[in-house]
Order: sequence, then structure tokens, then C-alpha cells
Amino acid sequence: MRIAIAQINPILGDFENNSKKILEFARRARERGCDLVVFPEAALFGYHPNDLLERSKVVQAQEMALKGVHRRMPANLGILLGAFTKNPDSKGRPNYNSAVFLEKGKRAKVFNKHLLPNGDVFDEARFIEAGTLKNNFLSYKGKTFFITICEDIWAWPDATGRSLYKKNPLLETPKRHVDLVINISASPFYQQKLKQREYMTKKTAQLFKAPVLYANLVGAQDEVIYDGGSFVVTPSGKVFARCHQFEEDLNVFNLETKKEWSNALVCKGAESLRKALVLGIRDFCEKTGIKKVHLGLSGGIDSAVVACLAVEAVGSGQVTGIALPGPFSSNQSLILAKKLASHLQIPFLEAEINASYEAVLSTLFSSYGLKDFGVTNENIQARLRGLFLMAFSNKENSLLLTTGNKSEYAAGYSTLYGDMCGGLAPIGDLTKNQVYSLAKLYNQQIELIPREIIDRAPTAELRPNQRDQDSLPEYDLLDSSVVNLIEKSRPVKTSTDKWLLPVIFRTEFKRWQAPPILKVSQHSFGRGRRWPIAHRAKEI
Repeated sequence: MRIAIAQINPILGDFENNSKKILEFARRARERGCDLVVFPEAALFGYHPNDLLERSKVVQAQEMALKGVHRRMPANLGILLGAFTKNPDSKGRPNYNSAVFLEKGKRAKVFNKHLLPNGDVFDEARFIEAGTLKNNFLSYKGKTFFITICEDIWAWPDATGRSLYKKNPLLETPKRHVDLVINISASPFYQQKLKQREYMTKKTAQLFKAPVLYANLVGAQDEVIYDGGSFVVTPSGKVFARCHQFEEDLNVFNLETKKEWSNALVCKGAESLRKALVLGIRDFCEKTGIKKVHLGLSGGIDSAVVACLAVEAVGSGQVTGIALPGPFSSNQSLILAKKLASHLQIPFLEAEINASYEAVLSTLFSSYGLKDFGVTNENIQARLRGLFLMAFSNKENSLLLTTGNKSEYAAGYSTLYGDMCGGLAPIGDLTKNQVYSLAKLYNQQIELIPREIIDRAPTAELRPNQRDQDSLPEYDLLDSSVVNLIEKSRPVKTSTDKWLLPVIFRTEFKRWQAPPILKVSQHSFGRGRRWPIAHRAKEI
């Protein structure tokens, strides 16, 4: 039996185009002589709909699209795809998260997800009813398949012996011969996630004494990035038929011989971050209909890396860099910003804020009696830059990319309605050292980012001779504390931890108002973070 893995990038709620994509991949699978084609979780609807599932007419439109796919699908081919289906029990939640099996001219078969994640960015139990796995066996062309959906195989204890669930539903399924376990997923990317997927699928393969096909979604939805990387794993742990990461792919393997169409390489380190963030920017623009983006070019490392990512995502002609010199900006910053724009071949504008700054100070002096230089003066400059950048958004219908990083956000080293202005924060989940690693990656073959930008000390240039380290710990120490406290949720250990934790508690209100942050770590700021603002919690 030849089986295709159809790793697609659907657009949330675009049932017409998602249907066309599914049918096109199904046609290609049939042309390659496949008997079965497997699509990811929620392939027809897109993932995750969240409160769109409140809109009954939207869900009904997806049901009609599913019927259309069934009606127009190729003959002599089975299609297994993810969709949301109606729960007939009025006392339960209105929908199931389902895998639907289609054969032309035959009644559809539906298999429902049992484990519903509710941590981090997930809240499936809000609108989805839990199914049961005991009936998720599919017989087709003389083979027996066991159908699971994403979280259903994630109840195995990890290396420390801990599990997210009290019971593993796989251990309670009837013991039957299975030729292939299929898991359709919409599993978000973060570094080390692939290793976890391979562990969970291997444990499942060992239990059923059968290979596991893991079909993962690809693409980005708001803050969340799905990296694809679908694969098949045998009970011995051998991985084959691996799909490409961060792009659509159609791979084929033979169930009996284990021969594969292709086996892609795994992206690692800074390269995986680059591909994830480029996909995140590109899909955010394409799926919202935005054609152009812009950002403030400061001559610093953060804006340089965001500019490189943006050019790769949408093309140099669609990216505008804007320098906004102020009273404390060095001439070198302007020179480096222009040089970067030239290297990237992007349009470059200059909008000086000095006159506006002086006018605001004059008004504040007469109205508030503002005299002495302080944080008010610094924030006025940042907010004037935000004002000018948002004005360009209005004029050009262009998306402003915010250039703050995770270390700065954690420390509250950012200005609301100033450098936090924007519609998307591409590097808001990167530590400062990860930003530098991306810069070095972009410069591997040619000096795309001027070397002086990488070498110079980070500065906001909001007061004379300012350096980031005047207000923050050394970035190596700060980054380690961000990972320890934010990403790993560990107790305070170091002196930098002790400095940072109260700051995190105190500045949460800023992060609630940040633009969407592309998620590339296990714990990011944004939708998956549910910290309160008003509290008196203390640890130290």
C-alpha cells in the first residue's frame, strides 16, 4: 500500500481555498499511485479557530466544504483529513475535533480526538467535546489503521517520569492487530519540539508494534508557527519519509517495504529560528491580506535582524526602512541604517524627530512644569518615533514590525506606545544572544548586516552616551535569567534572577499591550501567557 503525507498550510476559515488545496494534493497523491492520503489536524478549517467556533454559521460552512471535498475527490483513493464536526449531544460542547475518512461514493467515517490540551496557547475544551479512542480503528483495503489526533499520543511520561495526564488513553484501547497508527497533528514549533514528537511517536509505535505516521500542519496562525516536519517512525525508532520543515510537502512511502519518496534534513539551531520567523511574518501578511511592511532602522542589531527577516519573508520591494534621528542619535547610527538598507536593497526614508521633540517639551513645560531631564524625556522620543512610524502605516497601508526582543520585554525595557508600537513583533520571543546568532547566520556568505552593527554596544540613544547595560544586567546574564524564569519556570537562583523577577511582576501590564509575538520557545509572551497584572505575589 502506498500512502501519501499531505503536509499543507491552510488559511483559517478559508474553506474554498482549503478545499481546493486538499483536492489538489489528493490528485497529486493519486497520480503517484497512492491508495491513501493523510492530511493534518484541522486541515479543512485551519488551526486553531478558538472563538470562531462560537459562530455556528462558520462551522456550518466548513461542513458544506467537507461535503464538497467528498463529492469531488478522486476515485480509488482514501482521504483522511482533520475537520471540526458537530456533536449531536446537546448537553455537551458543540463540536468534536475529528479525523474524517472519505471514499468516493461511500459514507464518511469520523474519529474524534480524546485528549484536549488546555495549556499554553491551547484551550480546546472551551468548545470541543472529548471523544473516545476505543472505536478509532479503520479498516481499508485489507489494512487496519488506528486513528489518533495530536494530543492523543502525548500522555507518555517524559524522561523524568512525569506526564501531563493521569491516564494514557492508548493503554486502554482494545488490543487488536494494527498495520499503521496515524496521528494527524497541528503541533506548534519551538526548538527541541521535534525531539519530543519523535519520543512520543516511538513510544506509541512500540505499544502497537506498528509504525506511526505523524502528519503535522505547516504554516503560521497569528503568533503560532507550525513547522510541518511530518514523518513515519518504526517501533525500533527509525524515522523515514520525513517531510520538509516550514513548507508544504507531499511525501509518499510504501507501507510494506518502507521505501520512501524522500527524506528531508532537519533544521537546527539558528537556521530553524530563521525559517520559523520568516514563515511567521510571511503568513501573517498573506493571511491578513497585507502587502507591505516597514520598521524603524536604528542602526542597531535588533532592527537589522528584523529587516533581514522581513526581506526574506515578503521581498525587498515590500519592506521600507525608516530612520528617526533624535537629539541623542549618533551620526554613525544613521550611516549604518543607510548602509543596511542599501545591502538589503529596500527603500529608505529619514524622518527627524528633533523639532517635534522640542515642541512637545515646550508644551509640557508650560502645562506640567516639566524641567529636569528624566525618563519622561526618553519616553517622549520613543513615542514620537512610534507616532511617525504609525503615520506611515496609515499613509501606505503598511504593517509596522516591532523590533523589541524577549530580554528587553522581560525587563520592561520598552516604551508603551513608543518602540512597542506595531502590528507584529517578529523577534519578541528571542533572547538577545539569539538575535546575535541570527545576525551571524545572515552574514555567513556576505556581509549583509554591516559588521559595525554587530560589534557596537546596544543603545537606545535616548540620552547622552546611553548604553543598554546602564539600565540592564549584561545580556549574557539577563538572557540566562529569562530562560530560567520565563521559559523553564524555575526558581530564582542567581543574583540576576533576583533582580529580574520583581521587574517581571511589575511590568506585566506592558506585555499585555504588546503586538502579537511570534512564538519560537516553549514559553513565550503572548496568548499562551496568563499572568495577572494586579497582584502582590512575591518569591524573594
